[in-house]
Amino acid sequence: MSKIRKAFENGKAFIPFVTGGDPTLDVTEQLLYAMQDAGADLIEIGIPFSDPVAEGIVIQEANERALGAGCTTDKLFDMILRARQRVTVPMVFLTYVNPIYTYGKERFMKRCVECGMDGIIVPDLPYEEKEELSGVCEQYDVDLISLIAPTSHERIRMIAKEAKGFVYCVSSLGVTGVRSEIKTNIAEMTKMVKEETDVPCAVGFGISTPEQAAAMARVSDGAIVGSAIVKLVAKHGENAVSAVAQYVREMKAAVRSVNL
Repeated sequence: MSKIRKAFENGKAFIPFVTGGDPTLDVTEQLLYAMQDAGADLIEIGIPFSDPVAEGIVIQEANERALGAGCTTDKLFDMILRARQRVTVPMVFLTYVNPIYTYGKERFMKRCVECGMDGIIVPDLPYEEKEELSGVCEQYDVDLISLIAPTSHERIRMIAKEAKGFVYCVSSLGVTGVRSEIKTNIAEMTKMVKEETDVPCAVGFGISTPEQAAAMARVSDGAIVGSAIVKLVAKHGENAVSAVAQYVREMKAAVRSVNL
């Protein structure tokens, strides 16, 4: 069974995202420990990249800060290998096709296994081209997480049928970022996914408040939050750990309230 499934075994999951190396790798390491202790069920880590096409300005700037501070894919792997001695929840990378190919597909997957990374999310890999990575992911037992956007019903069903780990339901079209309201009919999307697969389904893009997280958790298996956390890191810099931990506690409580 996919290790990622464990994140959803105790009810609705809260999944925070941080950009690796922002503001430094040491702070990212401390954030991993703090987010786990605050109740994160699964942690998403962005590999800094100069052209993150799915990201809004908040995460773009985090990528720039991390690269500017000297973060590389190798250094990020080394830090995660160290952090894995304490972090027991599943972890996944959010990255792009280019960094994986530049690093070398096989070498990248080998290092994922060494570090205990359980899956990868690749926003610029369309479903039609997923064979580019699905074979090597299966070979190394790293889940290639499917993104499902609010598009045609047939497409949602087609992608859901082959999903691994969990299904990442994108709440709204466009790039990542905080949104004041989410207008997509998420319940309809997740219902279609559930009709095709028993793989858990979490919703991301645009969630920032406890109310939004609870609303998304009501119609799915969990909520994913990135930009709101990255904003806290941008605001507090090297002192971000306690602010992020407090935020994760509040968001986890909101998601958990749906289980009651």
